[in-house]
Amino acid sequence: MHRRDFIARSAVALGMAAFGKYGFISPRTAAAAQENPFSNQLYIPPLLEKSGVSTDISPLSLVVQKGQHEFFSNGLTDTLGYNGSILGPTIRVRNKENVRLQVQNSIDQITTVHWHGLHVPAQWDGGPHQVIEPGEVWKPDFTINQQAATLWYHPHAMGLTGEHVYRGLAGLFIIEDEISDTLALPRNYGVDDIPLIIQDRRFFEDRSFAYVRSMHDIMHGVLGNFLLVNGGLKPYAELPRGIARFRLLNGSNSSIYRFYFSDDQPFHVIASDGGFLSTPVGVQELILSAGERAEILFDSGALSPGDRLRLLVDQYSGNTYEAMELRISDKRAEQQEVVSRLREQSRLDESSADRTRNFAMETMSPGGRGMGMMGGNRLAINGKKMDMTRIDVTMPLGSTEIWEVENRSATMMQLPHSMHLHDVQFNILDRNGQFPDPIEAGRKDTVLLWPNDKVRLIAQFLDYTGIYMFHCHMLEHEDDGMMGQFEVVG
Repeated sequence: MHRRDFIARSAVALGMAAFGKYGFISPRTAAAAQENPFSNQLYIPPLLEKSGVSTDISPLSLVVQKGQHEFFSNGLTDTLGYNGSILGPTIRVRNKENVRLQVQNSIDQITTVHWHGLHVPAQWDGGPHQVIEPGEVWKPDFTINQQAATLWYHPHAMGLTGEHVYRGLAGLFIIEDEISDTLALPRNYGVDDIPLIIQDRRFFEDRSFAYVRSMHDIMHGVLGNFLLVNGGLKPYAELPRGIARFRLLNGSNSSIYRFYFSDDQPFHVIASDGGFLSTPVGVQELILSAGERAEILFDSGALSPGDRLRLLVDQYSGNTYEAMELRISDKRAEQQEVVSRLREQSRLDESSADRTRNFAMETMSPGGRGMGMMGGNRLAINGKKMDMTRIDVTMPLGSTEIWEVENRSATMMQLPHSMHLHDVQFNILDRNGQFPDPIEAGRKDTVLLWPNDKVRLIAQFLDYTGIYMFHCHMLEHEDDGMMGQFEVVG
């Protein structure tokens, strides 16, 4: 899909949200947001990891807390964060490492912490069953059992996920392993290995977050008209000349983003949700839906010290943002060439599947399936809303399954959806009968489905038994009930 088609499709699908309603700030009238664009340096979330001492068994500490953050120069916004006012530290671990955490809930609502993309026992998954009450402490304790990847963590309490993420609760979770150690990749965190959490937000005129869940917002997602990068508006970052690595997270509630650089500068995708691709894929643009991640390499070797370029983001609402400015310094990067090989892929073969299941992502009216434009639209999977007391799918431990997922969009409202599975990484067998694009050929835990798309996934359910979630990762869809539960039984 070309950039012009992406924007045209978004305008048709959404009909454009009226951001001027409800007293929202518009970028045109919020002069403070435009006074000094690219004047603040990109915020790099601090690392949270073991000390490196072999005898260190102290838990990693996360505190869910209230705060205030200055997005605009003339006012503060009430926020939520982990160990700070907004977002959270980047947790970095190694494969086979035992990880002990202590999560304290110091806000006045229940919450959870879900390790998105992590293969972990069900009791530590952090879904809606693992509620942390106000004032309580949750102490997950698990061993990392998967390859190097860029994952993330966020709240997952029933009906509160969208609001809590919107107010600031999100952070990266990085796994390293023996293969990532050997690759000639940038690895100086915050210098040439840079985390980028991209989120859109809208604000009321008093600078508070405008998290309004009207029917339009439930159906299309709470879409913002300001773009944040690591919690800031239009930051800049200095890059050494050579190869830089960006770990991209679409941390939005519901937006789909297209990423590209000014002047259509090329870059290489080296990893998707669950880890490295087999070889870098050269592109000029990249689409990520909410919850998806990618690692990319950008080569500034042909640029000169002092040169500047922009990371640009098209939003599925039709907005285009200059997200951040990259400034080329006179320092030389440690890596000067794009690595040629990454990791051998062992894709699951469909002949190994024990069974195939079918899932329809659909809109239903209160009276049943189908579109109900005037009857209060609701979102469901296979005609069912989420029910914490119901198990939708049961599979034996060790089984391999194909999930055929279809976005059954109604003619009158073409809504995109996505499918996220907890606990497992999957392979995409095909999209609309075609072998997946090279960027989607690696390990995935979240997949975008455009209207009327049909995607076949294959996954193995290994190591752990218990109850996990599957759902649309457009958080307003999830909170409205577009979610189900699968149970792995021994």
